Amino acid sequence: MTEKYIYDLHEGDATMRNLLGGKGAGVAEMAKVGVPVPDAFTVTTTASVETMKRGGDWPEELEGQVAEALKRLEERTGRVLGGKDKPLLLSVRSGAVVSMPGMMDTILNLGISDETVPAIVEESGNERFAWDCYRRFIQMYGEVVEGVDAHAYEDALTNMKARKGAALDTDLSAEDLKELVQEFKQISNDALGGEWTSDPVEQLNRAINAVFRSWQNPRAEVYRKANGISADYGTAVNVMQMVFGNRGETSATGVCFTRNPSTGAKELYGEFLTNAQGEDVVAGIRTPRPLAEMQEVLPEAYQQLIDTMKKMELHYKDMQDMEFTIENGKLYLLQTRSGKRTAAAALKVAGDLVDEGIIDKTEALKRIEPSQLDQLLHPAIDPHHGTEAIARGLPASPGAAVGEVVFDADVAAERGGKGDAVVLVRFETTPDDIAGVIVCQGILTAHGGMTSHAAVVARGMGKPCVAGAAGIRIDPVAKTLTIGDKVFNEGDVITLNGSTGEVFGEALELIPPQINEDFKKVVGWADEVRTMGVRANAETFEDASKARELGAEGIGLCRTEHMFFGADRLPAVRQMITAENSEQRAAALEKILPMQQADFEQVFTAMKGLPVTVRLLDPPLHEFLPNLVDQSLLVQKLELTNAPAAELEEARKVLAQVKKLHEQNPMLGTRGCRLAMLYPEIPDMQARAIIRAALAVLEREGETAGIEIMIPLVALPSELKKQRAIVEAAVADEFEKAGKELPYTVGTMIELPRAAMVADQIAEHADFYSFGTNDLTQTTIGISRDDAENGFLTDYVMDGVMEKNPFESIDVEGVGAVVRTGVEKGRSVKADLKCGVCGEHGGDPASIDFFQSVGLNYVSCSPFRVPVARFAAAKAAMAQQEQ
Repeated sequence: MTEKYIYDLHEGDATMRNLLGGKGAGVAEMAKVGVPVPDAFTVTTTASVETMKRGGDWPEELEGQVAEALKRLEERTGRVLGGKDKPLLLSVRSGAVVSMPGMMDTILNLGISDETVPAIVEESGNERFAWDCYRRFIQMYGEVVEGVDAHAYEDALTNMKARKGAALDTDLSAEDLKELVQEFKQISNDALGGEWTSDPVEQLNRAINAVFRSWQNPRAEVYRKANGISADYGTAVNVMQMVFGNRGETSATGVCFTRNPSTGAKELYGEFLTNAQGEDVVAGIRTPRPLAEMQEVLPEAYQQLIDTMKKMELHYKDMQDMEFTIENGKLYLLQTRSGKRTAAAALKVAGDLVDEGIIDKTEALKRIEPSQLDQLLHPAIDPHHGTEAIARGLPASPGAAVGEVVFDADVAAERGGKGDAVVLVRFETTPDDIAGVIVCQGILTAHGGMTSHAAVVARGMGKPCVAGAAGIRIDPVAKTLTIGDKVFNEGDVITLNGSTGEVFGEALELIPPQINEDFKKVVGWADEVRTMGVRANAETFEDASKARELGAEGIGLCRTEHMFFGADRLPAVRQMITAENSEQRAAALEKILPMQQADFEQVFTAMKGLPVTVRLLDPPLHEFLPNLVDQSLLVQKLELTNAPAAELEEARKVLAQVKKLHEQNPMLGTRGCRLAMLYPEIPDMQARAIIRAALAVLEREGETAGIEIMIPLVALPSELKKQRAIVEAAVADEFEKAGKELPYTVGTMIELPRAAMVADQIAEHADFYSFGTNDLTQTTIGISRDDAENGFLTDYVMDGVMEKNPFESIDVEGVGAVVRTGVEKGRSVKADLKCGVCGEHGGDPASIDFFQSVGLNYVSCSPFRVPVARFAAAKAAMAQQEQ
């Protein structure tokens, strides 16, 4: 059978999203429920994918199917593409399966030409409108289809306005636009080296092909990678009869949301422009008017729009983002989709829809992505800053941004990618700026409204944005931002408040995020669903307390080495390292023990009643000593300055130990249980400190934490057996001295592939497993994290060699397979063996989904990611139940 690559408007509906794309399915569904939409046909995503597979060549049947669909559209509309009487004009727009606002290309007014423009003038009775459509078409077609430099057209338009004394495009007359059309055609012909085709059918085919190509343009690729959208989806292409918002003051175009996408409030939100086409609103070319003002200008169309907004929200049971055009007072809807919204809005909308009885809790949880919760866990500006704002714009996307001013998206991408805090300042953003938008702290624009490209993309990514700050002046060549009488150069620091639209000329202090009731409610729903526990990685009272406040059910990783680095501890630690025999080492450890005990008491107090997994000393000892070069220079300096003999002797002693402990690859050297095997006094001391702390908290508080002692870097069952014996002997001695006991367990960290492969043997000596996926990733793939992330890894991800950074999201096929083996082998010996994960993957939603499938008991992550992990665990449980 011949593949069907095209569907007419009446053939589609909302269930066909994967085939027709979001836009095509949305328009078809609106037509089905009686919403006024222009007639159209949709070229399927299948056609796009097949074209990609063929290296850009269309499948054989496609051109014929386009011609047949065009003929049917002409019959339905009573118009002909290229006809000299009642010509048909078309829009050709992308329509991805997953919304990618502004990332792909659109061509409007296709079908207008020297031959058809007289008929359009006659039919509309508006010469200016006809020539405005013509100049727009040449510009869009030239840029998108033929690849003509966009600045060439923009410069010509700017020069024309300057010559005519016109402030806005709408101030240009019909004669001005007619002249501009000739200039645009010459620009196109000069760029192409000849006359461009005026055959409208060929233009249509080339426009469809251009939209196909735009699926693979750089900005679309960057957006997909940032949002985890598969490159295999392809895009549909929507070919729609043009309706015109630029036919005069009774015509308009706009964007509306059925609820406020910044706050989630159930209120009127949107913008419109009279005498304009759609790109004028989203591109921020003109500053649009609030939707409420449309009631005065176009009252009938306004009321019809309000009624349609309510109808579509109830139909889709979600907040909708809708594009509309009004032509001579008649309303047409061009698109509806689930609206991009801030994290705060996502939570409020979900909660309100549940309260309104439109959806249930399960559906509400499905609507929210874990990454949206993460956005709410970023700092805000201290409200008591007492600083006057130097400029104000529209509060387009909430949150706080502090960073150095940059004026170029590529510079923002480069510096932001290196970890610099930058604020992207632009006259208006374009879709090509996406790489800079992703990594900057925030965005400031001089033009554009609440529904401009900058605003929509910023909200979707959780980036603070102040848009349309009309009082600012930007010179991208000189790289200056002028606000009033103050000039900011590239590199100067500003602060944005995307919640209020304020701009501050200095770095303001930020405060920790505040968890509101919407947040607590939705995460509480998640707790009702999830089956996997969520713990935190913490080793201080402050971190442990914050983790508990954010819903952690214990500590999955308490790193004891962090307690060794304090200035008051290092002398004793170094005394231990430089000890010449076990007696000296034991004496040094006696000094460290009460310090460790005090630290553990704080953590156990904060976590009383909940389990705490304490990992014994993991890093190699040289990390507690000075750098080899630095210590060598110190010894030389002391020798040259005739320093006191005792001081010189101590420095030489430390240098000797630094040299002795130096390893070519310390990550795979004497660390973890290997160090403890050489120096059993260390685990003995740490076990005693843990037990003494637990007993002290029990005595003082009447309750203590559940104690889990974890032996790191085990590769051999014999290592764990010996280390466990040391720990148990020390614990037994402490219990005997105290005359009381408490329950505790001893387990190990699985962070070496061999440990996973012999997990059944190791389980004979372990009460629990915790997978250390940071080291497990390094040892399984055979890469050093620091070297790889500073070296080839970024290129691997950008080039598609690796789908993701394996340290950010677990490598399911490789490292994941090792984890799965470890769990299965361990539980083959002990069916109830408790298994968790304590690497950074414990806070990554995609990794959590995998850990759910493996059957881990809990994940552990940094304190501020605990709510995200709780929510992600619920989503993972729901997904597993649906399989």
